[in-house]
Amino acid sequence: MMTQPKRYHPAWLLFELYSFIKNTFFFILFLFVLRAGTNSGWILWAKYAFIFFAVWTLIHIVLKWFVQTYQITNQSIILREGVFVKNQRTVPFERIQNNQTSTNFLHRMLGLTSLSLETGTSDAQASVKFTVLSNDEAQQILTAVNHQNTAETEETEEKMEETAYNRTLYFRSTKKDTLKAAFTSLSFLAIFPILAAVYFQIDDFFSLESSAENIFFYFADHLWMLIPLFITAMILSVAIGYVQTVIKYGNYEISADDQRIYIQKGVLSTSSFSIPKKKVQAITIHQSLIKRMLNMAEVKLVSAGKMGDGKQETNSLYPFMAKKEAYRLTNILLPNYQIEENMKRLPRKVLLLKLISPYFGTLIVGAGLFIFQREWIWITGIVFLLGIASRVLDYLFTSYLRHGDFIQTRKGGFSNETFLTRKERVQQIEVRHSWLQRKFNVATLEFSNRSKPVYVSQLADVPKEDVSDFYRWFKQKS
Repeated sequence: MMTQPKRYHPAWLLFELYSFIKNTFFFILFLFVLRAGTNSGWILWAKYAFIFFAVWTLIHIVLKWFVQTYQITNQSIILREGVFVKNQRTVPFERIQNNQTSTNFLHRMLGLTSLSLETGTSDAQASVKFTVLSNDEAQQILTAVNHQNTAETEETEEKMEETAYNRTLYFRSTKKDTLKAAFTSLSFLAIFPILAAVYFQIDDFFSLESSAENIFFYFADHLWMLIPLFITAMILSVAIGYVQTVIKYGNYEISADDQRIYIQKGVLSTSSFSIPKKKVQAITIHQSLIKRMLNMAEVKLVSAGKMGDGKQETNSLYPFMAKKEAYRLTNILLPNYQIEENMKRLPRKVLLLKLISPYFGTLIVGAGLFIFQREWIWITGIVFLLGIASRVLDYLFTSYLRHGDFIQTRKGGFSNETFLTRKERVQQIEVRHSWLQRKFNVATLEFSNRSKPVYVSQLADVPKEDVSDFYRWFKQKS
C-alpha cells in the first residue's frame, strides 16, 4: 500500500484551538473577565501581550495544518513537519512495538479518534502521535502496520476479520468491579484536592485569607453545623469519585488472539492498547497496602514502547482485579511468564543491615523542622517509626527466584512490586555494593529491560553467592 502525502483532518485545527484555550484559561479569566474594566498599568500591557500571543498562535496553527503531512508507504510512515524549519521523519513499521487509540468526548461527537504508535527507541521522536484521525484513516494505518508484508488489500482485510473472529474475551468489568475500584483507588477523596486547588488559584488574584478566617471562627462557634456539611461533602465526593472511576475504568475489556493482547476501557473517553505478545519485555505486579488487605493486584506489561499514555495506565491489566484472577489471567495470556508464589527469602542478617542503615529521610525531616518549625519536631519520631516499619516489612516481603530462563523478584514495604522477566529480555545486569553491604557480604542487583524510558528493577541486599549465580546465569545469554 502506498498513499500520497495527506494533511491531517481539518478538525485538527479545532483540537489545537481547544488545547490553546484550555492551557490559557486562567489568563483569559483573569485578564478579560475579572479585570475586564481595568485598562491601565501592567494589566493593559498584559492584555496586549496576550492578544499578540493569541494571534500569533492561531496563525501558527493554521500554517502547521497547511505544511504538515503524513504518508503511508509499504514499509514505513513518513512525517513532514515544521513551519519555518522543515523536518522529515521516516518510521519503519518494524520498529513499532505497540499502538494505542484514544477517543475523548470531542472525538466521539465528531466521529474521530487519535492514534499513538510507539517504537522501541527512547529518544524524543520515538512515538508517532496522530491527534485527530477519522476512524477509517486510523484503521488504514493499523492495517499497514500490522500487515506490512501483505501486498493485497483484500487479503489484508480477510486476515484482519479472521483475527478479530479468533480473538477471545478474557475479562469484562462489571458494576461490582467499578464500585470496588472507586473505593480502592480512594477516588472519592478527589474532591478535596480539587477544591484546594481552586481555592489557591482564586487566592492568587483575590485575598481570601481574612474571609477564610471569618468562616473558620464562625463554624468554630457553631460546631453542630459541621455534621450535615461533612455528610453532604462525603456524599458528593463519593458520587464524583464513582463517576470518575466509571469514566476511566468503565467497560474495561481484556482480550487476545494468538499474536496480540488487546486492552480497551472508558465510557465517555475511551482508549485501547494493543501489543504483540512476543514484544512483552517483562511483567510487574503492584500491590498497595489497601490492595494487599483486599487481596487484589495490578499486573502491568512492560514493553519496548512507551508505557501507557502518561495519564492512564493503558498497559495495565485491570488494576483492581482479585490477586488469584490476575495471576490466572496473566498465565493464560503469557504462558512464557508463569508467576510463582514460593520464592527464596533474604537471610536474617539482612534485617539487621536494613535497621542500622542511615535514616536519611528522618534526618532531613528533623533538620527541616528544627530550623523552620521547632514546635513540630515531634513529627520526626513518627517518621522514624514509619521508617523502621517500612524496613521490617521490606525484609519480610523481599524474595527472589531464578528458574530456567526466567527470574522473578519481589520487594517493597507498605506497597510491594513483583518483577518477572526472561533472560533474553534482560539488556544488562549491574551489581553494586556499599561499604556497609560489603561488611554483611551482600550486594544490590539491577536488571535493565527495554522500555521508554529503560525499565530498571532493583533487588537490594542479595547474598554474594546468589549475586555470582545471577551473573553467571546472565553471562550464558551471550
